[in-house]
Amino acid sequence: MPQSLRRTLSNIEVHKQVLLLAIPMVLSNITVPLLGLVDAAVIGHLEHAWYLGGVALGSTMISVTFWLLGFLRMSTTGLSAQSFGAKQKRQLALVFTQGIVMAMLFALLFLFIHSWVADVIFSLSSAGEQVKFYGNQYFSIRVWSAPAALANFVLLGWLLGTQNAKAPMWMVIITNATNIVLDILFVMVLDWKVEGAALASVIADYMGFAFGLLCASRVWKRQQLPSVTSIIGDVFNDIGRFIKLNRDIFLRSLCLQATFSFMTFQGAAFGDDIIAANAVLMSFLMMISYGMDGFAYAIEAMVGKAIGEKSPKALSQSLIGTFFWSLIICTLLTVLFAAGGEQLVALITSIESVQQQASLYLPWLIAMPLVSMWCFLFDGIFVGATKGREMRNSMFFSTISFFVVFYSFSDFANHALWLAMLCFMLLRGVTLAVVLFKQWKTNSFLLA
Repeated sequence: MPQSLRRTLSNIEVHKQVLLLAIPMVLSNITVPLLGLVDAAVIGHLEHAWYLGGVALGSTMISVTFWLLGFLRMSTTGLSAQSFGAKQKRQLALVFTQGIVMAMLFALLFLFIHSWVADVIFSLSSAGEQVKFYGNQYFSIRVWSAPAALANFVLLGWLLGTQNAKAPMWMVIITNATNIVLDILFVMVLDWKVEGAALASVIADYMGFAFGLLCASRVWKRQQLPSVTSIIGDVFNDIGRFIKLNRDIFLRSLCLQATFSFMTFQGAAFGDDIIAANAVLMSFLMMISYGMDGFAYAIEAMVGKAIGEKSPKALSQSLIGTFFWSLIICTLLTVLFAAGGEQLVALITSIESVQQQASLYLPWLIAMPLVSMWCFLFDGIFVGATKGREMRNSMFFSTISFFVVFYSFSDFANHALWLAMLCFMLLRGVTLAVVLFKQWKTNSFLLA
């Protein structure tokens, strides 16, 4: 083992820095599936199935829209971390202000066109009329959370960029806990049904926004950043880099969404049992994602700070420390899926035919943690380095490869689908690793 690697792995401060950033985000991520579970349980106990179907349809529309705009968090994390590392106080304040302004503009646009979007999507849906009615009811209320929800992306990214993971953790926990409590109150106690579920989510997003603003104001004072009024005139100056970075990450997110959507729709073509089995296994893939996202967030903040400081030593230490802990987590997940995968499937579904199908495709999931960890980590590295073009190109190539692999092995049906997904995850990591290696050799990676 090289001496520099040994020194880094034995450096307690490096491990402490990684875990202090990663663990809060992993803990906050746990509340996300918990919220979905409570949502389903609360609405699922109403007297008609169309209430649950309507909430599922409306919330999916909202979630996909907000998820595609998640580039606001990623770009803000990288830019603010670099400004923080370089001790550029005015730039750090400007990144926050530019992010909030852009979030508000997107929110206003979404509010302006949401009725048209709803008409188009519901006209294409094959759901029943009652499901469409309640889906539209949920959607038309939930859209009013857009200003808070999009601003929360910026707040999360900015706070992470300032190497503060506890505030984002509490933001997410407060938002989801508020949502859960209000879900129970509005739906089960006050009997507001679908409208209650939507209103609970709107109020929860604004609660998270208020808490995030409070945390940001404390950081602002502690860092002695210039007032917003003194920099507001510069918000649209030098915003080109911010827009370009967001554009590239948005295109990357579109490709990612297209791939996962194809996974769902193509699985449906293979039969009811297979789509149900895929849904069970995909929930485990989400488990990997929730765990690895915490370490991806950590490496975003650490890499951005190291680049701001122009410190190759800090950069290499952050990479080694994060890779070390990610390898441990993914190895444990691999052992868990290999040793107890069938038992985990049985916890989620009691339908024997679905269990049999899930067991048939379980080996693909067992391989997934150690294969996919690289794409999560390299995504985090390139977000921290604000290298959106490289991320976009990597995703383009990986997405094309996904479809090439699937159609090349389509005779193997669902096995081909999981093979394509495994290759997709692998290539996302490999392509970015190649870029990192080339830029590291030429000392250009530290140049944001």
